Amino acid sequence: MSEQPIIRRRVVKTGISDARANNAKTQSQYQPYKDAAWGFINHWYPALFSNELAEDQVEGIQICGVPIVLRRVNGKVFALKDQCLHRGVRLSEKPMCFTKSTISCWYHGFTFDLESGKLVTIVANPEDKLIGTTGITTYPVHEVNGMIFVFVREDDFPDEDVPPLAHDLPFRFPERSEEFPHPLWPASPSVLDDNAMPLGMHRTGYGNWRIACENGFDNAHILVHKDNTIVHAMEWVLPLGLLPTSDDCIAVVEDEGGPKGLVQWLFTDKWAPIMENKELDLKVEGLKGRYYRTSVVLPGVLMVENWPGEHMAQYEWYVPITDDTHEYWEIIVRVCDTPEEREKHQYRYDRVYKPLCLHGFNDCDLYAREAMQNFYYDGTGWDDEQLVATDISPITWRKMASRWNRGIAKPGRGVAGAVKHTSLIFKDTADGHRPGYKVRQIEED
Repeated sequence: MSEQPIIRRRVVKTGISDARANNAKTQSQYQPYKDAAWGFINHWYPALFSNELAEDQVEGIQICGVPIVLRRVNGKVFALKDQCLHRGVRLSEKPMCFTKSTISCWYHGFTFDLESGKLVTIVANPEDKLIGTTGITTYPVHEVNGMIFVFVREDDFPDEDVPPLAHDLPFRFPERSEEFPHPLWPASPSVLDDNAMPLGMHRTGYGNWRIACENGFDNAHILVHKDNTIVHAMEWVLPLGLLPTSDDCIAVVEDEGGPKGLVQWLFTDKWAPIMENKELDLKVEGLKGRYYRTSVVLPGVLMVENWPGEHMAQYEWYVPITDDTHEYWEIIVRVCDTPEEREKHQYRYDRVYKPLCLHGFNDCDLYAREAMQNFYYDGTGWDDEQLVATDISPITWRKMASRWNRGIAKPGRGVAGAVKHTSLIFKDTADGHRPGYKVRQIEED
C-alpha cells in the first residue's frame, strides 16, 4: 500500500486514527483469521431446522470440513462423525439403522453407538477384537425453537469444556440494553427467548465464509441494495454509506463467559450517513429511514436489530463447508406468544420477508460475495486489498476473531472439497449436481 492513501486517511474528517490503517503491523494482528479458510472449530453452528429431521430420519452435512451425520430417535437428535473409521465411507450416503441406539455403515457393517460413538459390533464379524476399543467422534446437540445446533469440535475436545450455546449467539436484549441502549427501536428478540419464532432458510453460498461474513456488516456495501424492491415498496431511505466519525464507533465485547464480538453504534453521532456524492451527482432524497444496528459474534453470526421491522431481528450465519463454500443461514426472529401472533408472523414471512428480504434484498449480497471470491481465494487478496475508513468494521472483527476463536479448522482429511480436482467432482458436475451442504443419498434402482 502506498504512503499517499495513508496520509489522506490521517487528514480525513472522520477522525479515525492512523492505527486503523491496514498495514503489515495491523495485518499481523489478524493472521489467525487469515489462516481460517475452513472456519473456526470448537464452536456452535446451526445444522438443520427441526422440521428437516423427522423421527428416525438420517441426514449428512459438512461444517468446517467435518462430515457430520444426524439422526433423530425418540425425539432426540444425535450427531456423530459421518466417516466410518474402517475405510472412510459416509454413513449418511445410505442410512442403515438396525436398532434405536445405533447407526451402521452400509458398506461393511461397522456399527456405532449413537450416544458414545463407540464401535459396538460389526455385522459380519461380531467377535472382532477391534469392537469396544475404538469409535467415532460425537458432537453435542442443542435443539431450540425449531433449530438444531451442533457443537463442531476437534476429536480430542473434552465434553467438560463445551460452552453453552448462548456463548456463540448474538448479544441478548433487554439484558444488555443498558450497556447498548437503542432508543430508536424496541429490544430485539433472541432465538433463545421463550416463544421465539425463527423463520428462514439456508442455502449454499459459493465463496469463502469470511467474505460472506464481512459483507453482512460492511457499512459501505449498502450501495448494492439501492434498487431493491423492498426498499422502494416501503419507501425507505437508505444512505449511500455510513462513515465512522470516531475511534469508538464500534464496541468490542470480550467479557468472560459470554459471546465475543462487536457492536456498531449505528444511527448515533459516531457514524455519519452519506446522503450525497456531488462528483457523481448522486443524492438520496427523503427522510423515512429504516433504523437498524448490526453486531457480529464468533464463530461468525450477524444480528441486524429492528430489521426488517420492529419487534424482530434478522440473524445470519455463514457456516463454513469447505474453504470455498459456506451454508448461508437467514433467519427472521419474532417472539409470538399466541397462536394468532404465530399465524400472523408466518403469513407476513411467506408473503413479504422471504420473497423481498431474504431473496430480493439478500440475493444482492450473494452475488456481491461471489464477485470477491477469486480475488481472495489464492490468499493474495488479504495482502493486496486497499482499505478505507469505512473498513474499520472488518478490521476490528478480524482482530477480535483472531484473539478469541477456539481453534482454526484445518483442511478436511479425506472429505469432500479437500481436493478440488477429482473425477467425482467432474462426474457430479456433468450430472448436474452443484456442490452442496447436505449429503446426496445413494439411490438404488
